[in-house]
Amino acid sequence: MRTAVLLVMLMALLCHTINAQPIPQKQYAFINGHVVDPVKEEIVENTMVLVADGEIERILQGENGAPDGYEVIDLDGKYIMPGFMDAHTHLSSLSAANRALLSGVTTTRSSSVSNFQDVAIKNLAAKGYIAGPDMIPAGVFITPELGSSILADTALASLFDGVTTDEALRKLVNINIDRGAEFIKTRGTERAGLPNTDPRKQVYTYEQLKVVVDEAAKRGVPIQIHAHGDEGSYAAVRAGAASIEHGSYLSERTLKLMAEKGTYMVPTFSTVYDLTQPGGDYDNPILRNRGRHMLPELEATVKKARELGVPIATGADTGYGPNSMTRVSHEITFFVEMGFSPYEAMRAATSEPAKLFGIDDKTGKMAEGYEADLVVLNSNPVENIIATQDVILVMSNGRMGMNRLPFGIEE
Repeated sequence: MRTAVLLVMLMALLCHTINAQPIPQKQYAFINGHVVDPVKEEIVENTMVLVADGEIERILQGENGAPDGYEVIDLDGKYIMPGFMDAHTHLSSLSAANRALLSGVTTTRSSSVSNFQDVAIKNLAAKGYIAGPDMIPAGVFITPELGSSILADTALASLFDGVTTDEALRKLVNINIDRGAEFIKTRGTERAGLPNTDPRKQVYTYEQLKVVVDEAAKRGVPIQIHAHGDEGSYAAVRAGAASIEHGSYLSERTLKLMAEKGTYMVPTFSTVYDLTQPGGDYDNPILRNRGRHMLPELEATVKKARELGVPIATGADTGYGPNSMTRVSHEITFFVEMGFSPYEAMRAATSEPAKLFGIDDKTGKMAEGYEADLVVLNSNPVENIIATQDVILVMSNGRMGMNRLPFGIEE
């Protein structure tokens, strides 16, 4: 039996042990709250948000009389908005998925894992055995050397000598899609998070990237391409990437092409910041020095991308491990510090990634008929964007993931 199939079965068994039945999608009435609408750039005060069958049923201003049969949640003047989306994750365990959810992330796009754990997480969330987050899986990273990921599927054995030929690239694309990948992740340059690499160095050529893009396109699957250096990034945009992951050293030429083609930038700024700090996902003196020169380069690139009209989405680029210090809310905060308006930064974490994922017709907005992917914040994020880091309630697909609202004191 293949490793990933066994993993899915074990995860399902674990969730059945914890929850014999799927988590219910009950009817909820959120009363006395203020709706933050990043798309319309407005806050609708004194609202009641009705949730039923996993969707936002109605948003009513000036009404707080909940219909019969609805569980009432009194927001007591707090702020409710769409759940955050993380366009660049490496979730590979149930505990990591839960940490992402508790931070306010209700939808994630995988940017590769070792053994198709992202596909398993997607299935568990879709069936309601875990509250979320929803997962858009990418499967195994398409990179010249698979390393231990060769163990993810017996069909990968023929790629032991590397993934560089057109035949090998096409094969890995199709193995990923056959196993449930809805995005494909490949690379234009080396990594930044390893001390013995050069993030500017190009890895796959334009011709190789075009093979990956075209093969996935036959089955309707888009491509995300890891790239820091400009040469590899330009090749990735030309080849047809849906998004460039990181983009630290992009030239104006590359950014203009991205704006022209509608290629998203997922800068993962908070991760490059993490390189400069002790602890977290990276704690290495070489990386700390690298981060110190990368961070201002990436900041200038993000500002120029915004100026040129490149669409931008948030990505934390973390596995949400127990020692991770990187969150989407940090990315939102950094965006505001770089000149984004609070609404613009919040769109980069909600409606913009929904467009990138091709799901903007069902989630990413505070609108009737949309999925009940919601977070409640303790204070007004338009007045102080750091409020996005203080999530006190999370709901994904109408399933309650976390509720830290006070119950009130009876007098």
